[in-house]
Amino acid sequence: MRRMRLIVNPAAGRGYAVRAAEHARRLLEGLGLGFDVVQTGAPGDGVRLAEEALLEGCSHVVAVGGDGTVHEVLNGLLRARAGGGPEGALGVIPAGSGNDFDYMFRARDGLEGACRRLAEGKTRLIDVGRIDDRYFANAVGIGFDAAVNIVSRKYRRLRGLLLYLLSALETIFVYYKAPTVCVNYDGTEVRGKMLLVSVGNGRRIGGGFMLTPSAEVDDGVFDLCLAREVSRLEILRLIPHVIRGTHVNKPPVTMVRARKIVVTSDEGLPSHVDGEIYTVDAHRLEMEVLPRRLRVVCG
Repeated sequence: MRRMRLIVNPAAGRGYAVRAAEHARRLLEGLGLGFDVVQTGAPGDGVRLAEEALLEGCSHVVAVGGDGTVHEVLNGLLRARAGGGPEGALGVIPAGSGNDFDYMFRARDGLEGACRRLAEGKTRLIDVGRIDDRYFANAVGIGFDAAVNIVSRKYRRLRGLLLYLLSALETIFVYYKAPTVCVNYDGTEVRGKMLLVSVGNGRRIGGGFMLTPSAEVDDGVFDLCLAREVSRLEILRLIPHVIRGTHVNKPPVTMVRARKIVVTSDEGLPSHVDGEIYTVDAHRLEMEVLPRRLRVVCG
């Protein structure tokens, strides 16, 4: 019999996750599922709670929150497995600002659909990435999109695409200068001033920006988007294309696929991992894909 634990991040979605958890609790009870619920209280709690859930015999661990909550829970599951623990399945009840992980599976049916999928219990194996000692499921962003992520933290009442769009506009005009970087992907090296370097396992970041629109979660490779330095006006012109995923053939953009990517710079690089700020001044970042490493509840 399946044992399920919900890990709720009460801060996710600017507090929306608390209401979502209560709604999900009623839906899951109506579907006849047995589960218990725990809450995170500080950054990193999701990792510990997910690892504990597996070691205590839970077969399904459900992140109730946004991409940051998903990121912590999947790290707990994978660390438990790396330490000799059992394999568990990751479930998601989307309640965050972007919910880009959920988009990886073309999910458009909200809380009700997420609970229904948990009841059905179908799973699939997906690739994950590793950066240093951390795992990620969706994306690593280096440069402009990471700077946007940092700026977005000041907007406390907004969620979704509007949050990141306003943050992008502010970043363009106030904060950002493209650094000189070296990108090595599977032995090929590119140097120059880069607006952004986006490593995608999934297709979307920021609640609606399709930076790697052809990425697949189980193909064994990352999709890599490189955008060289352009003017502020050119960035503004690119934004609608990035939202639609039609930027891939534009002159500043290069799209490639790779299994291992190393980004270095003498300048300090901002970066995010699955939408969570990772660094503000890194000089070397190394990422590799781990094929079919995580089991996920899906439709």
